[in-house]
Amino acid sequence: MIRKRIQLGMIHMAVAVSLVPFNSTLNRVMIKELALSSLLVAALVSLPYVFSPIQIAIGAFSDKYPVLGYKRTPYIIAGLLLCVGGLIAAPYVAYLMLDNRLLGIALSVLVFGAWGMGYNLASVSYFSLATEVSGEEGRSRTIAVMFFMMIVGIILTSISLGQMLETYTPQTLENAFRVVGYIALGLGIGGILGVEARSAQPSEQTSDSQSWGQIYKSLASDKQVIRFFWYLLLLLTAILGQDILLEPYGAEAFGLSVQATTRITAIWGVFFLLSLSLGAGLERRVPKMVQARIGAFTGIAAFLLIVASGGLELLWLFYTGVTLLGLATGLSTVSNLSLMLDMTKAGSVGLFIGAWGMASALARLAGNLLSGVIRESFTPLLQSAVGGYNAVFILEIGILIVSLTILRGVDVSLFQREREPSLSYLERVAISNEG
Repeated sequence: MIRKRIQLGMIHMAVAVSLVPFNSTLNRVMIKELALSSLLVAALVSLPYVFSPIQIAIGAFSDKYPVLGYKRTPYIIAGLLLCVGGLIAAPYVAYLMLDNRLLGIALSVLVFGAWGMGYNLASVSYFSLATEVSGEEGRSRTIAVMFFMMIVGIILTSISLGQMLETYTPQTLENAFRVVGYIALGLGIGGILGVEARSAQPSEQTSDSQSWGQIYKSLASDKQVIRFFWYLLLLLTAILGQDILLEPYGAEAFGLSVQATTRITAIWGVFFLLSLSLGAGLERRVPKMVQARIGAFTGIAAFLLIVASGGLELLWLFYTGVTLLGLATGLSTVSNLSLMLDMTKAGSVGLFIGAWGMASALARLAGNLLSGVIRESFTPLLQSAVGGYNAVFILEIGILIVSLTILRGVDVSLFQREREPSLSYLERVAISNEG
């Protein structure tokens, strides 16, 4: 089982590694070096999340209809190939926009969209596979290993990109993306081999199979599901919506180089890992809801420091804000994964994981689009590029406050009483520190 946990972590790491160059490097290059509209960049980076509703469909479909005897593996492989192909092609279509704007935008939509479809195909499938492979007692360890490996992968990728881009040129950027793409492909292939057992028997189909419309209606009719969905959507919109702006903000407010801003992701990742471990240790003593609130309040403090750093021109204050943002993200991950999996119905693993995955993806979509629109609107209004970025961070503080209000109405125990016993496979994440 240890081998399979590591392999599942490799798949999770592979998809995350393919995301880092988009969110931590290419967006900064497109906005700062290529002088493209941040609204255009936000729209392109958000394209992957337009496909997020497909996670529910894929999850529900793969629950019942294996492909060649495999319920999850084919979707993971297809998703991984799309992620890697989109990653390698991304720098070329970005530079093409300088010479041929319309053709460059059209091809960028295809490339960014390919990565997005791959992300949705792979993520819902490997989380469902992790649930099934681990068994009831081992799921917490599996999820802990997967997230630990993911963050290590993000940190190492960020550091490696910084080294490869010490001297920035279009050629070095293209080469760096190619190298990261090959590494992600190798990780993913190594991770998927031999994890899922092939079933020789076709799945039994029940006569009461629901249509897609009935599936979505079933989810939407549960008040607790809807409240938790909106809470996740708003919280993650605020926490993750800064992804495309944090590094350009560092360049604009403090004149940081491409290499220096790439390291911001590494700093965030280190403190994410620290808070992930802290949250796992606290879960025995601190209720999940309390941890979720602490994570949100820490995020509010982080954005306040980032806003203040630009106005006061204090780089150390900016890095302090980034540090707190990493801590907030880690605490939110532990508590909200645990809550999410407590609110998952037994027998419909793919369906519910698809629903919560859709909330996460839509949050990135909303966060990226809001970031682009607000930054574009407030920069000329305030006659300050830094002011435009700060307007986004202030909006995200407000969204966090609203999410905390919605969280008050979420009752996990009520959800569990109304449905079959839930899958709490992140129950007591601290178990991962034992044995």
